[in-house]
Amino acid sequence: MDVSEAVQRRSSIRAFKPDVPPAAMVRAILEGAARAPSGGNLQPWHVHALAGEPLTRLLRAVEDAPLQEAPEYAVYPPDLWEPYRTRRFRNAEQLYASIGIPREDKAARLRQMAKNASFFGAPVGIFLSVDRRMGPPQWADLGIYLQTVMLLAVEQGLDTCPQEFWAFRSQPVARFLDLPPERMLFAGIALGWRDENTPINQWRTERDPFETWAEMRGF
Repeated sequence: MDVSEAVQRRSSIRAFKPDVPPAAMVRAILEGAARAPSGGNLQPWHVHALAGEPLTRLLRAVEDAPLQEAPEYAVYPPDLWEPYRTRRFRNAEQLYASIGIPREDKAARLRQMAKNASFFGAPVGIFLSVDRRMGPPQWADLGIYLQTVMLLAVEQGLDTCPQEFWAFRSQPVARFLDLPPERMLFAGIALGWRDENTPINQWRTERDPFETWAEMRGF
């Protein structure tokens, strides 16, 4: 599989088979992704990968914890403007339509959203954290690492779902992982093999035409 194929196959999977990938395979993905570019070679990422009994205990701790008052960080800017507001709205509408949940069924939408807290049934849950003193360049490095993890997973025949949802459950996760106070939980990654028969996994997000967001000059 070449890189172009991996980019095209990668999508956010929201239903997984229960089979646990071999530890050596997961380590190879996480370790290989550390070749992602990093300004000044700071390598600002910190990674925890959980499966089996530790993952079960973590999910139970999250379920039992009270809802935190505020997320770890603002996942979206306040008062989102165009075209970003419309893109986000269409994304949600299409996702729920793929599993037959109408807009007015708020309870069903909340139940679907709650599946984030179980990594959508994935057998491996990965957490990325970063030192709070780091700035936007290091957050960019963290995003590049995350993308590299996802592409290497595709190469191994695995699937992923990156989840900023965990910003809303960061406190029980931080306690479970014993993160030091200066470490901020950034995101989770659900990892495993996709359930091909689940309707939500048949849906793909849209992308705007190249001309909408890019210019080329001097060619």
